[in-house]
Amino acid sequence: RVLSILPESFAMEVVMRMLRMESVQKDVLDGVERTLRAEFMSNLSRSSHRDAYAVMATIFNSLDRQSEMRFIAALEERNREAAECIKSLMFTFDDLARLTPTAIQLLLRSVEKDKLPLALKGGSEKIRDLFLSNMTERAAKMLKDEIDLLGPVKLRDVDEAQAAIVQQAKELAAQGQIDIAESKDEELVY
Repeated sequence: RVLSILPESFAMEVVMRMLRMESVQKDVLDGVERTLRAEFMSNLSRSSHRDAYAVMATIFNSLDRQSEMRFIAALEERNREAAECIKSLMFTFDDLARLTPTAIQLLLRSVEKDKLPLALKGGSEKIRDLFLSNMTERAAKMLKDEIDLLGPVKLRDVDEAQAAIVQQAKELAAQGQIDIAESKDEELVY
């Protein structure tokens, strides 16, 4: 059934790879099947209570920036409302601007120090200023110098560094150490 719903070129690739597979012992296959079935049912029960848009936002958050933009653009062509809904649920590096100064300072203390210059090199001026303004003058100058010394960097490396910082922010939020505004409506007023 699965092969019949796949695009023809992809289905043929699956067939060719299956033909190249070596034989596997039945008890190993049974074990894999049991594990997959248990994982699938476990994930199904967890995700059945989640909104499909939230699930897609989580998936899009895990993609690199180019893939994310490609999928969002394709979705916007097909269903602009769905794309906007998913974008509103995503938490990106630019969304760190919604954190409080205290949360930024906590995040600064917990991120890997080699990730920050790379992430800020590809970040917006607003985000860069936000992080620098929450550091001591000396530390901010050192970070600026480090960013300047980086020279040209690969977008993939910037994306990975930014993703690591976003992930750290999410972990701090999950631990209750910082609050992440879930939407623009929940932004704090000072």
